[in-house]
Amino acid sequence: MLPAVNSPRYRCTACGNLTRFDVTSTRRTRAFHHYTVGGELSVESEDVLSESIEDVACHWCGNGRSVVEAD
Repeated sequence: MLPAVNSPRYRCTACGNLTRFDVTSTRRTRAFHHYTVGGELSVESEDVLSESIEDVACHWCGNGRSVVEAD
């Protein structure tokens, strides 16, 4: 799993959730793929070149309209 860099923190104003959100995003990445002689793939590093957040919904109550960025 990639670490979230410069990711906003979210809060659901409907139920108070601060920890669980379903985030839909599009990422453009550059990755170093290393194949063994046997053909097994290992991704040794991956850089996120750009990311666009398309939708954020509360995982607890399912509400997407009440999710705001927390300060």
